[in-house]
Amino acid sequence: MNSRSAARGFLAFLLSLPALQGSNDYKVIYAPYNVCALRDSTVDINCTYQFPNISEINPNNVTTLWFTKGEIHIPVNLTHDADNAGRVETSCGKVVCTPSLCVGNCTVRIKDLRQNDSAEYKFRFITNYEKGKYTGVPGVMLNVTDQVKVSFPASTDTTRVNMTCNSTCNQTGGFTYTWFRNGQNVEQGIYYKGNINSEDNYSCAVEGNKHLHSPSVYAPKPPSVTPSGKIEEGSSLTLRCSSDANPAANYTWFKDHEERQSGQNYIITNITSELGSNYYCQAHNAIGRRNSTSFLIEITSSSSQTTAVAVGTIGVLLATILLLVFLWMRTKRASRTSGQGGSTETIEEPFPVPVYDNLSALTISSAPAVQRELIEDQDDLHYASVHISHSENQEVPRCLAGSCVQSDQTDEVLYSVVNFKRHNAVTEACDQRETGKTSDKDKKKTQGVNVNQ
Repeated sequence: MNSRSAARGFLAFLLSLPALQGSNDYKVIYAPYNVCALRDSTVDINCTYQFPNISEINPNNVTTLWFTKGEIHIPVNLTHDADNAGRVETSCGKVVCTPSLCVGNCTVRIKDLRQNDSAEYKFRFITNYEKGKYTGVPGVMLNVTDQVKVSFPASTDTTRVNMTCNSTCNQTGGFTYTWFRNGQNVEQGIYYKGNINSEDNYSCAVEGNKHLHSPSVYAPKPPSVTPSGKIEEGSSLTLRCSSDANPAANYTWFKDHEERQSGQNYIITNITSELGSNYYCQAHNAIGRRNSTSFLIEITSSSSQTTAVAVGTIGVLLATILLLVFLWMRTKRASRTSGQGGSTETIEEPFPVPVYDNLSALTISSAPAVQRELIEDQDDLHYASVHISHSENQEVPRCLAGSCVQSDQTDEVLYSVVNFKRHNAVTEACDQRETGKTSDKDKKKTQGVNVNQ
């Protein structure tokens, strides 16, 4: 096909477009209006423009340009922009005219795309006719991206995880993708067909742009939890679980292996001793799951409770001391009273030779009247030692081992137990035994003696 036939075919196509009909039309048509391209790749942006075929316009004297900066009437030519030096090329075909209008096409090619190349690209043409100028607005939106990513579409098969490689520029396919496991090329295709191991990481890239890897996806790393340790009773606590994972992990909290709640933070208010236990969190995503190390939360008493217990303990201690002092004083007073009024207890001391503790016993006739009354009122008085003495001229009756002895000598008798009986009974006992007087030794030792007065 020669150039003349191609020009005729293109002209026939233009004449078939209703939008291009009319001798007074000025237009710019972009196809498409939105373009997405990967970083470091090359992209072409195309347009078709038209103007009326009138005698004032020379079709061979038309100026064209692409721009992103400047105003519509004062644009900055894309090829003159220092940021695009060596990366931008434009090419335009020959204008073809019919009796009513003229049509042309133009393309801008941008190589080594950068993120800052994302912009709105507009086309402007200027004819030799003063009124024959036109800018096509709105222009073409170019989006430069390096977002190749792995997604996880929903699946009815719960035993298998699906992974898909795509980019924001190509959601429906059209590119060839390469899959990598732990950095090694394993297969091609939009879907990953191999088995997924929670210990591995995965990524993908567009064929021919392997430097544009998707971010790696992997199961959660071992989670960490803060804070932990001793918590004061009655306070509040916020536990936070964190794990490195892609896609981001979801979290579940457990107490003694019982699921408690979901979410990265676990908030406990008004802590009681029942909440003290072992806790851990679980981080999980589409690839796998991992548990944190179990940790113990100890609940300690609050400072106010500790103070109250201390005060109570001190109070009990003081009360005990006061009680002991009171009992000691009472015992001392009772001992003092007993010492003054006499004791009614029998004290037996197993001395080899009973010794009396300087107690003078007089006959009932020589004691004062008041003392006689006191002696008669006491039924059984027991002493550790008794010393009995009398004058040289006084004869004192002695009753030993069931017999009464009357002697004019001064005797020393040692007893271990002495029981004092009432005067009347003693007198009668001695009177009955006066006829059986016997002589005893000066010193006598016995374990039990009744001394009667």
